[in-house]
Amino acid sequence: MYGTSDTNFIIIHAAFGGIAFVSGFISMFAKKGRFLHRKSGLVFFYAMVISALSALLIAILPNHESPFLFAVGVFSLYFVVVGKRALKFKFKNPNLLFDKSIALIMIITSVLMIILPVFLYQKVNIVLSVFGIVGVFSAIKNLRAYKNPERLRKGWLKMHLGNIMGAYISAATAFVVVNQFFPSFYGWFIPGIIGGFFIAYWTKRVESQKLKDSFE
Repeated sequence: MYGTSDTNFIIIHAAFGGIAFVSGFISMFAKKGRFLHRKSGLVFFYAMVISALSALLIAILPNHESPFLFAVGVFSLYFVVVGKRALKFKFKNPNLLFDKSIALIMIITSVLMIILPVFLYQKVNIVLSVFGIVGVFSAIKNLRAYKNPERLRKGWLKMHLGNIMGAYISAATAFVVVNQFFPSFYGWFIPGIIGGFFIAYWTKRVESQKLKDSFE
């Protein structure tokens, strides 16, 4: 049986997760840098933050313990915050203390995702291990970028797009898994594979200089 507070958290998580899923889709296909893109992106950001925080709470509640939900919450929160913060990197000399701190937290959390199942259950958890490896590499990549402010300023748009897309992939993964669109653990990886192609596409667009003017 669910308690009232448990039910409230689940409703909040599901509601804002749905809002994030829809607003993120709109922002993804809206003309970049224009009103619809900016506003839907802002809705996506706040909806993702609320949904991710509620996911973290639900995942540690008694009788609701879920390492998978916790992993999705961590990834969603990290990627959406980094994606939003990247908008500030187009200006000179941004304060990177917060960004470096959350990257280190992400590395620690990701490593724990990999090793804790081994210590607690004497077996490797494939899903958590994949999430953990991606988290470590993403955070290390960001930390390396923070060491070169000038390069960071030039690459802010790629960081914004890549991380916001990463957050959307997390939301899409949760949606697919909860609704069991794919059998077994495939639902945990298919959104990421599809999303990876979108990230590659937009990255190539940025590198070819076709989008920068619309963002500046």
